[in-house]
Amino acid sequence: MDRTITVHPTYARFLLWMALRHDPKRLLLLPLSALAGLGYLLRIVSRDGLKQINQRMLLGSLRLADLASPMARHADFVFAKNIRPGALEQIAADRAAGYRIVIATASYRLYVEAIARRVGVDDVIATDLTASRGRVQPHISGHNCYGPHKAQMIVAWMADAGLDRAACHIRCYSDHISDLPMLEMADEAFVTNAHLPMRLVARQKGWPELDWEPGNGHLAVALPTLPR
Repeated sequence: MDRTITVHPTYARFLLWMALRHDPKRLLLLPLSALAGLGYLLRIVSRDGLKQINQRMLLGSLRLADLASPMARHADFVFAKNIRPGALEQIAADRAAGYRIVIATASYRLYVEAIARRVGVDDVIATDLTASRGRVQPHISGHNCYGPHKAQMIVAWMADAGLDRAACHIRCYSDHISDLPMLEMADEAFVTNAHLPMRLVARQKGWPELDWEPGNGHLAVALPTLPR
């Protein structure tokens, strides 16, 4: 989803959006968040660990009963400010062609599902958070939906949905090299608004490179797409 359907990444923006509106004093912990980011760059902190540290500092645990309204308001904000031009048009076109539209993203399901409903996505594969005693905890449940784990989670989702891989035609779109395992499992792979490492791989493999920046044509749908 991030930088494929959206112009900007959503994860850090979501944390700041929530903190500003629900517990602004947590923003005083931003320097510690920056230190955790440095630890990630130095490979002292894992990617999963960094996400959990940031959520613990900026959000803490959240009451499940209180989340529907802020998630809806956040999704409205993203839909108004951060969706690439042409995305809705392409999602509608792919659906008309018989595809089932699925977002596979490392972002939290906590806020992705409300965004997905607004852009016309059918299903979401995302990073889940642990819930206990009526609260969402700052702890990832299972795997962060990133890299090889994203491809594995797509396969697991297809199995749970009763989809026979041999009977499906899969298109995948991504901007980032971390999605290489997912792109390699697709029947059609597209590189979208990509950074240089992803573009170099795409040229080696002969994958189409799409420019979905505002004003440069229309966007394709989120990843992956599957026939109904």
